[in-house]
This record gives sequence, structure tokens and C-alpha cells, in this order.
Amino acid sequence: MRIEKDTLGKVDLPDNVYYGAQTKRAVDNFPISGLKMPRRFIKAQGIIKLAAVRANGSLRLIDKKRFRAIEKAALEVIKGIHDNHFVVDVYQAGAGTSQNMNANEVIANRAIELLGGKKGDYKFVHPNDHVNMAQSTNDSIPTAIYISALEAVQDGFVPALKVLQSALSDKSREFNRIVKSGRTHLQDAVPIRLGQEFSGYAAAVKNDIHRVQKASVSLLHLPIGGNAVGTGINAHPKFKNYTIREIRKITGIKFKSSVNLFEGIQNVNPALEISASLRGVAVTLIKIANDIRLLSSGPRTGFAEIKLPAVQPGSSIMPGKVNPVMAEMLNMVCFQVIGNDTTIAYAAQASQLELNVMMPLIAYNLLFSIEILSNAINVFTGKCLRGISADVKRCREFAEASLALATALNPITGYSSAAEISNEAYKTGKTVRQVVIEKGILKEEEAKRILNLLRLTRHSK
Repeated sequence: MRIEKDTLGKVDLPDNVYYGAQTKRAVDNFPISGLKMPRRFIKAQGIIKLAAVRANGSLRLIDKKRFRAIEKAALEVIKGIHDNHFVVDVYQAGAGTSQNMNANEVIANRAIELLGGKKGDYKFVHPNDHVNMAQSTNDSIPTAIYISALEAVQDGFVPALKVLQSALSDKSREFNRIVKSGRTHLQDAVPIRLGQEFSGYAAAVKNDIHRVQKASVSLLHLPIGGNAVGTGINAHPKFKNYTIREIRKITGIKFKSSVNLFEGIQNVNPALEISASLRGVAVTLIKIANDIRLLSSGPRTGFAEIKLPAVQPGSSIMPGKVNPVMAEMLNMVCFQVIGNDTTIAYAAQASQLELNVMMPLIAYNLLFSIEILSNAINVFTGKCLRGISADVKRCREFAEASLALATALNPITGYSSAAEISNEAYKTGKTVRQVVIEKGILKEEEAKRILNLLRLTRHSK
């Protein structure tokens, strides 16, 4: 054990941990969920501390020995070497002060060790004076949110969406000549090609990609350098620009400073914006997943127009039953994302005066949404979508049986007469094609031409 002191007094700590007194107090004060900030967020904290010490080093505000030790320790945090020392619960002190100090203390104690000292001997490297130099929780935590979220979107989420869009486009081409009955209000509608249906899914995902990318632009604006309230107190006038420059070098992303540092610290609206775009993706995916479940329902008593890959048994009591588990999983994830977005919206509107104090909750939920949605999309695409096949015969039968086929007769018989034909087909159990031929409304060759299913699904020019 070792004893550390902070402004409230002494704290006992295990000697093998890199975190210090303030982190230990937070662990004791907030035994809430057992949830910790994800790897990407901790990496972003390391990036900020690395960029800050390099900026302060360039400005000659810190000596070379401390600079090198802090730099090495921050690089180790970025690599994930010390993740098990980031121990503060997500539900913690407002704004994320405990989370910021967790990073400061881990890096300080590791730097002390590199300099040959013992953990807790802060005359070597101090977590506040040296690691946190020219920073505040209030500008570093939102900066960490934006860095981690943007990297997660660029590295995992958008690529997953693009693969999904490509797979949907492939299915659209594969199913291009398969005609089926369209359905509106879950009732018979005019014919549509299965490929056209899937092209709608692909286009919806493509539009969502554009929305996510547009929303991501706001994450490029970092409030680092504003310090506690936006004034940059205790920071060198060049600190902000030097730190942003270093963050750009480390990440390879063209981050820039918030247009107004006061606004950048008062609000966490970039997180709100990107979360809203995730919610939009979730809504699109719920629609697609629900359609997949409907179209594959059966196999004997449902639509059964498509067949899904069988990935696991579907029932503990009904032998041979196979369920659309991948679509069900995707729905569950999307519902969670929508719930997370609601949480983020409430947390974002909780900003008061100069600061939003709900940032740890925003950070966790935002990164959680990006992670589970990325993973769900990849699994759904690989284990379900790519293996979907069509029942061509059943699709054709439904298309022929649709009472809405009478719509094609409107230009010939008028709407009212076409409705009578549709009603008679329904009452007699015959197809629209059979009724118009039997009644002599159309000759067989005319019916073949006018009610040609492929022709009826051609796009209008």
C-alpha cells in the first residue's frame, strides 16, 4: 500500500495501481454500475494529454525530462497498456472531473516511474501541474468525446454502412427480374420487382451514410484550449493552436478549434448531432429488418417470398423451427440506439450557464451506440443479408393473385369498372387476369400484353 494526499486529505492506495487519490475517491464515491469508459475514449484522453505536453514542450513551459516521461506515458495510454487503471464508473462526478483526473494520475505516476521515482511522489511529475497543464476537465472531456466518436464513425461505422449498402445493391441486381406483389397498408398493391424493393433499401442506407458524414463534420471542432469556461485561463496564448496541430498529427484527422470556445464548452451539440444521425440509421434499419422478417415469414403460412440462411435452431420446443434471428438482433440493437439518443438529448439539454456537466453519460452512450450498431450491421450483412435467396415461384404467384393488378385496367375500363373487376375476382377466388378474359373485356393476347408483370414494373421515364 501507499498513501497519497490530495486537497481533502490522505488516501490509502494499492501500490501497484497507477491512479491516485482523486480516482480512488471517485471509485469509492460512485459504486454505481460497474460500467467504465470504452477503449476509444481512453485512447482519446491519451491523445489529448500527449498533444498538450508536446504543445507545452514546444512552448518551453515544461522541462525536457518531464516532457519525455509524460510523452511516453501518454503514448502507452493511447496503446491501451494501462486500460485496467481507468476505473471510474460512467456515473460519476459531473463534467467528468474524475475521468480527467484518472488520466492525469495514471500518466503522472507512470511518468514518475519512468523517471526512477515511486508512485505518488508528485515532486517528479504532478498530475495537475504537469499532465493537466493549460487544460481543464471542461475542455478536455468534450474534446475526448469528439475525437473518439469521429474515429469510431470513420474507422468502423461508415465502413459497415458502406458494406451493407453494397450487399443490398448486389441483392437488388440479383433479384432484378423477380416480380412479386407490392403491398401498401399490408394489403395487395401493384406489382414490384423484388430487386426494386431491395434497391429502395440500398438507397435508404446510402442516404443515411451521407447524413452521418454530414453530422460528423461538427465533431471536427474541438474546444480544447478554452480551459474552464472558454477564456483559456492559465494557458499560453499559443497553446490552443499548438495542441490542435499536435492532435491533427497524432490522429491524421483535420481537427480545428471551436469557432467560439465559450459555446464549445457550454454545449455538447456535436455529440447531439451525430447521435441524431445514428438514430436515423436505426430507424432505417428497423424498417429493413422488419421487412426481412415479413418477407421470410412462414415457411408455409407466411409470405415466404425470400429464404434466410439458417444460423441456429429457433425453438426449444418446436423441432425444425428456424427464426429470423439476425433481423431480430438488429432490431434490438436499433431500439437500444434510439434509447441512447434520448438519453443523450436529455443530457445535452442539461447544460447550465458555462458548462454541460452530463458529459460522461453522453460519451458513454454515444460510443456505445456507434459500437453496437457497427457490430450489428456487420453481423447482419455477413450472416443474413448475403445469404438471402428468393422463392421465384411464390413471388410470381402472389403477383398474379394480387387484386391490385386491376390498376393496370384503369386507362382501358376506368377506375369504377376496374374496381368491379377486382371485387369479382376477390369474391370468386379468381385472378384479375381470369376475370377480364372470361368476361370478354380483354382478349387473351391483350391481357397478356396489358397485364404483363415485368412491363408493369418498369420505371416511368
